[in-house]
Amino acid sequence: MAAGNHTAVAEFVLEGFSEDLWLWGLLIALFLLLYLTALAGKSLIVTAISLSPGLHAPMYFFLAKLAILDIVCTSMILPKLLESLVVWVDIISCGGCLAQLFFLTWFLGAELLLLTAMAFDSYVAICWPLCYSTIMSRPLCALLASAVWTVSVINASVHMGLMAQLTFCGPNHIWDFLCEIPMLLLLSCSPAALNKVTIIIAAVCFGMVNFLLTLASYSCIVASVLHKRSAEGKRRAFSTCSSNLLVVTLYYSTITYTYILPGSGTSMEKSKVVAVLYTVVSPALNLLIYTLRNKDVKADFRKLAPSSW
Repeated sequence: MAAGNHTAVAEFVLEGFSEDLWLWGLLIALFLLLYLTALAGKSLIVTAISLSPGLHAPMYFFLAKLAILDIVCTSMILPKLLESLVVWVDIISCGGCLAQLFFLTWFLGAELLLLTAMAFDSYVAICWPLCYSTIMSRPLCALLASAVWTVSVINASVHMGLMAQLTFCGPNHIWDFLCEIPMLLLLSCSPAALNKVTIIIAAVCFGMVNFLLTLASYSCIVASVLHKRSAEGKRRAFSTCSSNLLVVTLYYSTITYTYILPGSGTSMEKSKVVAVLYTVVSPALNLLIYTLRNKDVKADFRKLAPSSW
């Protein structure tokens, strides 16, 4: 296929990180450690929640879904990143690039929606404790989970369908370690106005609306906690809310930077660091904040792996 007098590219070159040998070795060791830790930790979370009757509450239902999302997302990103570090430069076909873009967009959108659902669950648990079991019923949890997957896959399908209509006729160097919509749009030699409009709409719906809903949920939680007399209860609630908000803020800010401000004068190296933050660091923080600080989950971890605790 050709565009004008140009031949459409059949593959892209993914650029890795610094070629400094010392930093190169450090990055390989760091990313390999993060991947193995995340894979083992998240698998243990899913196993513990599945096998422990005490962890069948809605909160842990959503937590298991978050762990599965993190496992799939990191398994899709980190092995490819490690490969690119080992071979210095990585080649990916157009079809492979679009497939990576589809799944990355799908899972990132699903995680944003899931974090909102988890914030709503926390709001109901703290602000409406007597009605919690009635409101957060099994049918509602199943409906929320289905909505998370359905809406996110529709969003990803729309983006991938629009990207598939574009022509790429060179250059074919993606200055990142993965295929993302903003970077690909910079390489397109076709009109991409509709793609950019779709990105803005998705950013408003998935980013701004979800963030405001999450922020509103935690604001209501804080207001409710302030009316409690127990100083210890206030301290624990504020600690939990601040930790959760840290994860949410990091996740939303990095994705906004990537999808709303592409090519806005920011360096390509900064873009790579931001991509690492929401594909690698955020899942690791999820493991630390949502599980290792939870007494119920830690207790069940000890039952599953007594020798390591």
